[in-house]
Amino acid sequence: MKRAFLCIFMGAAVLGACGSGDASARATTAPDAPGTAPDVSSAASEPRLRVPNGLSATVFATVPGARFMIVGPDGAVYVSQPGANQITRLVDANNDGVAESRNVAVAGLNLPQGMAFHSGWLYIANTNGVVRVRLDQSGTAAARAEEVNRYSGGSGHSTRTMVFGPDNKMYVAIGSSCNLCVESDSDRATVMQYDENGSNGRVFARGLRNVVGLAFEPVTHELWATQNERDNLTPNHEDLPPEEINILHAGGDYGWPYCYGNRVPNPEYHNAARCASTIPPALAIQAHSAPLGISFLRNATQLPAEYRGDALVALHGSWNRDVPTGAKVIRVHVQNGLPVSYEDFVTGWQEASGSRWGRPVDVLVLGDGSVLVSDDASGEIVRIAKG
Repeated sequence: MKRAFLCIFMGAAVLGACGSGDASARATTAPDAPGTAPDVSSAASEPRLRVPNGLSATVFATVPGARFMIVGPDGAVYVSQPGANQITRLVDANNDGVAESRNVAVAGLNLPQGMAFHSGWLYIANTNGVVRVRLDQSGTAAARAEEVNRYSGGSGHSTRTMVFGPDNKMYVAIGSSCNLCVESDSDRATVMQYDENGSNGRVFARGLRNVVGLAFEPVTHELWATQNERDNLTPNHEDLPPEEINILHAGGDYGWPYCYGNRVPNPEYHNAARCASTIPPALAIQAHSAPLGISFLRNATQLPAEYRGDALVALHGSWNRDVPTGAKVIRVHVQNGLPVSYEDFVTGWQEASGSRWGRPVDVLVLGDGSVLVSDDASGEIVRIAKG
C-alpha cells in the first residue's frame, strides 16, 4: 500500500524516502556514466529466493533503484530509475541470461517510471507528463525528449505508469495526492486515456487511489490494474482494506475515497448510496501488500504450461503492519478472463524476522520465455527460468 506523503528531491539525489510503492524515487545513487558499462559476466544464482520446483532464480543485472521494465525492438531491456531520473538499457548479447553491458538510454527526466515503445518512439511517463524520444542504433536518445502531454505531478503518489492499448490509445495511471481525500484535480486517482500522440486527455476510470500496474489481458483485451488501497482504517488497519486487482471499464467508478472492497463505505464519508453505484474489485489481495507491476504469462514458455493463461504480480510489501507482509511475487490464476485466486510464486526477499533485503517492483516476460523481476531496494533484477 502506498504511503501518501511528499518526497523531496534535489537533482537526482533523493533527500526524502517514500513508503511502499512510492519508493520509486528511493535510489540515492548518482546516475550511471554515459556509455557502456560492464555488468556481471556469468549467471550467478540468487539462493535467497525461493521459486517453484523446476525453476531457478539467477541475477540478470544490478541496477540501483530499478523500477519498471520493457523489452525494446532491439531485444534490449529498458529499466526506469526514478531516483536517477533516467532510463537504463541492458543487453544480453550472447543470450546466456546475464546482461553483459549497460548504458544510459535517456537522461534528464523527471521521476520516470512507466515506458512503452510505440510507432518508432520510446514513450516515458514522468511524474508530471509523458515525453517521447527516438533512440539511435546504440539504443541512446538521438535528441532531447519531447513533451506530449502534462498532468498532475508530484506529491503523495508520484509514480506514473503507462501502456498503449489494442485501440492505439495511451493509458496513464495517476495516483492520489493523499491517503484519503476528495481530490481537487480531476485527473488524480484515475487512469487517464489519451489519443495515440498524447493529446485529448480524458478520465477513463476513476475512484482508483493508486493504480501502479497496468496490462491488457491478451484474450479479452481488457485493461487490468493493480490498486493500492488506503491506510489507517480503524479499527483493523492492519488487515483492512484489501488491495485490489481491477478490470477497468470506460467511465467506471471504483469507489475511492468513499468506499473500499465490495462497496463498503469508508467511515469518514458514510456514503452507502454512492458506494452502491461503484465497481468492486475483480480480486482482493492481502491488505498493505502493495501490488505493483503485473504481467500476463502467455509467452512465458520457460514456465510450466499451466501458467500460460495466468499473470504475475509483484508485491512491494507493507510499511505499517506489526507483521510485515508482501515483498514477493504472486501468481494470479485466471479463468474465463477473470482473476479467481492467487498463490506465492517467488518469495525470499523478506526474512522470517520481517526484515527485507529487497522489494520487488515489476515483472517482465522476455523473448526467450523467461521472466525478470526488478527490485528497487537491492537493485537486483533476477531472472526466473527453467532450472
